[in-house]
Amino acid sequence: MSKYLAIDFGLKRIGLSITDQEKIFAFPLTTIEYDNAFNFFMDLFLKEEISKVIIGYPKRLSGVDSEIESSIKIFIIKFKNKFPAIEIERFDERFTSKLASRVIASSGLGKKKRSNKSLIDKVSAAIILQDYLTYNKSNL
Repeated sequence: MSKYLAIDFGLKRIGLSITDQEKIFAFPLTTIEYDNAFNFFMDLFLKEEISKVIIGYPKRLSGVDSEIESSIKIFIIKFKNKFPAIEIERFDERFTSKLASRVIASSGLGKKKRSNKSLIDKVSAAIILQDYLTYNKSNL
């Protein structure tokens, strides 16, 4: 059975999360450097059967695309060229970083670990993916 991968895109770091095989739960996977992303994906896709990638769609409260959207579109074009067999879907990611910060703050981790931006990125990716799974389950 295949899994889904979620991406919380950033120009420096990319947060990643992955589902279980039944596509019920999302788990924070890792945070990677943007410059190493495609090498990482190549290795990951050899180890894991990923059928779909969900990429966060950052919008402002007004519904207007955020300024990073143009960079995400370029990333998606490169991704599709390198991995044409993997489906890409976008999903609204508004408030995920704030929610991730709150989840981490309530986890009991020390202040230094809570402020680790790479932890926030991968937890944000897990929130995007879990929200995507919940949304699609309720719309079946």
